[in-house]
Amino acid sequence: MPRSDAKVFASISADGDPTAPSVILGRAVVLGGSVGGLLAARVLADYAERVVIIDRDELTAAGAARVGVPQGSQIHALLPAGRAQLERWFPGFSQQAVARGVYVASADVRRTYLDGRLKVRGSDVAVLSASRPFLESLIRGRTLELPNVEVVRGRVTGLDLSATAVTAVRYESMDGPGVEAADLVVDATGRSSRLGDWLARGGWERLPLTRMTININYATATFRRAESEPALGTVLAICSPGASGDIAGAMFTAIEGDRWMVMMGGYGDSQPGRTAEDLVRRLREDFPPEFRGVVESEMLGEVETYRQADSRRRDFHALERFPARLVSVGDAVSSFNPIYGQGMTSAALHASCLARYLSAEPDLSVAAREFFALQRVVVDAAWGISTSADLSRPSVSGPYPRGYRISSWVGNQIQEASVTDPTVARRFDAVTQMDRHPSYLATPGTVLRAIRANWRARRRAGHPHTP
Repeated sequence: MPRSDAKVFASISADGDPTAPSVILGRAVVLGGSVGGLLAARVLADYAERVVIIDRDELTAAGAARVGVPQGSQIHALLPAGRAQLERWFPGFSQQAVARGVYVASADVRRTYLDGRLKVRGSDVAVLSASRPFLESLIRGRTLELPNVEVVRGRVTGLDLSATAVTAVRYESMDGPGVEAADLVVDATGRSSRLGDWLARGGWERLPLTRMTININYATATFRRAESEPALGTVLAICSPGASGDIAGAMFTAIEGDRWMVMMGGYGDSQPGRTAEDLVRRLREDFPPEFRGVVESEMLGEVETYRQADSRRRDFHALERFPARLVSVGDAVSSFNPIYGQGMTSAALHASCLARYLSAEPDLSVAAREFFALQRVVVDAAWGISTSADLSRPSVSGPYPRGYRISSWVGNQIQEASVTDPTVARRFDAVTQMDRHPSYLATPGTVLRAIRANWRARRRAGHPHTP
């Protein structure tokens, strides 16, 4: 009997020790050296004699922003599920990160608001808080320490394909064109991946690409932080569509270098932070008072803005014909609205899927359908969370999945109840932090508890009727 998606998700996200290494590959080539590519390379190092990462940027252990990560200057979240995977592949990672200056936001120093109402405490898991370039540099440093992992600087231009499989990767470097023969290729080139074009050029089936237009706008700035251990280290203020329309919310968190990182987001024509004065004014006036104390500190550098037009997913599992010795991970498979912080954690779970696939010593002469079946569970979970929330925004027009009105009503009940009911809040956090499959929230018991909690809250507020 097929295992449920929830059970598959649980097995993928397990944080136990990796399977004992078993070399089944000669050379593996990873296209792209961002978080998804680095974690794939770490997994491959257990199964390949040699792992080659090809990236157009210079990949060093330094924590500088890279051209190949245009959203790198924006605030990022490493969800607890992602932290668990990093600790799995790099033992002692959290301790090393803290020693290097990464801030640990325990549940005691985190607050979340929904439409200005302080939510009850949910997850007790501590969160690592750092800038994206700094966190990526730590992952890169640990990956490049591995003796069988190396980097080639170049721009990938295509694949060599036989009648059944990928055989090599072509790239352009400062020294001219190059070719890397490969026993396995991992595409980690991000949301703008050209893999579909390369496959179509080689006569293969074109990848199905789903887009949902979201038009999310970000503005992020950093401020000087005077306290090394602030009483409040992370505050998230969520704005629901019914209360704020297309204003998504705001967040601040302590990061390395004695800094605060502050972000505000909006959909459609809501474009916060066009100037530093505008961003500071709106954070001070429109959000909970904790923001005022942060933005009145000295701003360091300029406001960094970012706009993402759509969420994307490429459904590899739906292809009838696909070359062997080729998989894809990270944003090259699924790229969501970054406001939900799923990107790095999804990439980490894709690496776990790759480890499970390779540990079974698969037949590499056929398409990696077992891998794509595992990965689909992770993609479906993250896609469902992000797109269902986006579809409630006035400026997002679909497409709406079957049963959306019912699922949306249930989701709203649960989110509303997470403000006042600690049990619902913990379950809500477990799903949104990607520790548990979304079905964990869809149980009759959880839904009924949420409805009761909301009825009690309305009764206390003098509005006893359920809408």
